[in-house]
Parts: sequence; structure tokens; C-alpha cells
Amino acid sequence: MAEASEEARAQLRWRLADEPAGPQQALFAEEAPAWRAGHGEFRDLEFLEVKAQRIINPVPPQSRVSFRYTINAYRGCNHGCRYCFARPTHEYLNLNMGRDFDRRIVVKVNAVERVRAEVAAKRWAGDLIAMGTNTDPYQRCEGKYRLTRGIVEVLGQARNPFSILTKSTLILRDLDVLAEAARRTRVQTAFSVGTVDDEVWKRSEPGTPHPRRRLEALAGLREAGIPTGVLAAPILPGISDSPAQLEALALALVDAGVESATPIVLHLRPGVKEEYLGWLGDVRPDLLARYEQIYGRRSYAPKPIQAEITARFHAAFAAARRRRL
Repeated sequence: MAEASEEARAQLRWRLADEPAGPQQALFAEEAPAWRAGHGEFRDLEFLEVKAQRIINPVPPQSRVSFRYTINAYRGCNHGCRYCFARPTHEYLNLNMGRDFDRRIVVKVNAVERVRAEVAAKRWAGDLIAMGTNTDPYQRCEGKYRLTRGIVEVLGQARNPFSILTKSTLILRDLDVLAEAARRTRVQTAFSVGTVDDEVWKRSEPGTPHPRRRLEALAGLREAGIPTGVLAAPILPGISDSPAQLEALALALVDAGVESATPIVLHLRPGVKEEYLGWLGDVRPDLLARYEQIYGRRSYAPKPIQAEITARFHAAFAAARRRRL
């Protein structure tokens, strides 16, 4: 890997895990950091173990989200979602937002101890903390490092409310600590399921569990007393927004016992847009002109297009619920 840029060095809030404690001044040392090759089920991944100076991070004031703080124990994600808005964060590390983001994962190995220290600090007011807002806390490497499990335990013990958004059924491994946390504080979990179309799933998010497996996992969470829901997101214009596809999605959600779901139309931030359009040119070149018309120089689809797609989903969802009554 090439030496990190001066701009990248200024972004660092963590140090390499095997470095001694002390002032942190550079993103990487003069020599490139050592990536650890994964083995067994992780053999296609590489890990960079670092120590975070801070793990509970404030959300930028201009953000459109409803929460104020986040935790991200990992940077990079093997889910391979072509539209992932977190991809540009890898460029801070002088890595690319394509294949590097999918297979080179930064692991904040001291995340659990940092959470414990930060929620115990007098200045901490106990605000809700969102997880899964950047990269998935239950991506495959969580099976190796178990950081999310430890964080859930700490937040539950501290009675600090939190939410988790995931595409992974690995969350079922932690039913015990999630249920215990839910008895102590406000816990909300949700799955992101934007389609149940097999071909769309395989192409657009190849590293994730099948969408129907995620919906099956809802029952396990509910039975354990853990509040859970679904984001019907993202819906991809021209790829997963046809009436038949939205009807199939709505029916699958209703069959899984989902009483309401929020549809979100794809948005493409700078950098991610170029990465996504490169993928689109390979799999659906016929849509490139349409995407240029929809997104152009903007990140979000025009409001009339968003309204049309979300209205179509809501109508399909209402019809599916009527059929199941």
C-alpha cells in the first residue's frame, strides 16, 4: 500500500494496536502498516488492528438523522453493497473505496474498553447511541472479534439506550445480551431489506445473508423480547422498484409479521456515485442514461421520483396487509 498522504494523516483518531501508548500524530507510520491475513472462513479478508482514542462519535450537525451519537467498531465492510455510503471513508486511509473497502477491514480492538470508559465519564449524558450507521456491526469479521457483543453488554450494564441496524443474521448469536440489555434500557434493532429479488440481491449486496433469512431472523429477536423492525432500503431505481418487485417485497415483509416499514430510495454521495455507476455500467449499462437524468450532480433522487417510488411501496404494503387479514 502506498504511503499515507498528509491529509490522511490528519484524519487519524486511533493508533496501531501494537504501537506503544503515547501522543498520536500520524495516520500511519512512515512504513505501511501490517495487515493481518484472515484464515479459515476469513481467508479472503485482511485486518488492520488499531486502538481508538475515542469510540462514541458525535454526528455532524448538518446530518439528516435523528440520533446524535454513533459507534463504529469496524471500518470497511465485506457485505460488498455497491451503493454503501461509507465507502469514501477508506480513502482517508489511502485505500480505494472499491475492493479495498470490501476486503481490508480496520478493527478497533479496544472498542469495548473505550465504550466502558466513555459511558462512565461524568460528562456523558446517556444519549441514545446508534450502531450500523456506517458499516455493519454484524458483518462477518464480528464472528472473529466479537466487539459488537461486548459493546452491547457494556451499554446494557450502563442502561444506555442504543439502536442497531444490520443486514446480518449474526445478530441472532447475541440474543442473550440483547435481551438482557432490553430489560434494562431502550433497545431498537432493525434489518435493512430493500428487495427479495434473488438476482438483484446477488449483484448489489453479494456478501450479505439472503433477504428472506433476515426476515426469518425477525421472529427470533421478537421471541427474545427485543424490539425490531425493517427499513425497506435502499430501493434502486430501475433495478428493484418495479411494481412486481415492490409487491413481492411488501408481501414478504407482511408474511414476516412486519406491521410497518419505511422505504428509502437510493442516494449516491460523491465518490459513491462514481463507484456505483461503474458497477452499473457492468451489470445494467442500459440504465446509465436514466441515472444521469435522476442523479446528475445531486446525491438524492428528485422529490417527485422519491414520492412516486415510496407511494408505490406503501400501496403494495397496504394491499399485502389486506390480503393477510
